[in-house]
Amino acid sequence: MSKLKVDINCDLGEGYGAYRIGNDKEMMRCITSANIACGFHAGDPTMMAETIHLAKKHKVAVGAHPSFPDLMGFGRRNMQLTAEETKDYMIYQIGALQAFAKTAGLALQHVKPHGALYNIAAKEETTSKAIVTATKALNSNLIVFAPPRSVLADVAKKTGLRVAYEFFADRAYNQDGSLVSRKQANSVIYETKKVIERTVKAITEGTATAYSGESLKIGDIHTICVHGDTPNATALAKALRKGLEKTNIKIMPIGKFL
Repeated sequence: MSKLKVDINCDLGEGYGAYRIGNDKEMMRCITSANIACGFHAGDPTMMAETIHLAKKHKVAVGAHPSFPDLMGFGRRNMQLTAEETKDYMIYQIGALQAFAKTAGLALQHVKPHGALYNIAAKEETTSKAIVTATKALNSNLIVFAPPRSVLADVAKKTGLRVAYEFFADRAYNQDGSLVSRKQANSVIYETKKVIERTVKAITEGTATAYSGESLKIGDIHTICVHGDTPNATALAKALRKGLEKTNIKIMPIGKFL
């Protein structure tokens, strides 16, 4: 029997100017795909270039992490945009990172919307179509990261793009498959043992335990997200990778098996 395969991704390059968030250098040692901020919720040209080169050094695949234009709110606030605005903002951000990757001799592997944009696209067709249209126009080989059974996943697949179903190792889930708001207690999971156990269960069984305690069917999982800006993030990511490998799960960039 062949090993199960999974990608581990992390949101990186999420600082700007003199500000740095998370330990990108250490996280790069634990992951296989990096979602790099493109300037709208975090990141700036120098940060984007530095993160691209850091990923290249560690042989980590790179992808764009576009957001609503919400630097003050870290892209976690909902915004009312037209479909055309959303599409243009996606082209602007993905295109910028694409240019930095090209100058470093790399190609982008994927696109993963950030924060509120990700959550809205999971449920709303207009936003999803704008994201997918922009992504395909730039490079039809790009993989879209999306929640399983989401509108974003359906739209991307119908458009002919590959879709990586994502599971958040350190975030609690509602019964409908959406992420529990960070405003609620215990929405972020810090316990290493719990993170490993729920992630293995998601990959091997396609299920998870919702915030309510009920069982949640999630289906196939291709990529696991770990956050680099939470306390003890690096140690947690290292332990998770080791725990997955111990259960005969092979870790590799999504572009190598999807």
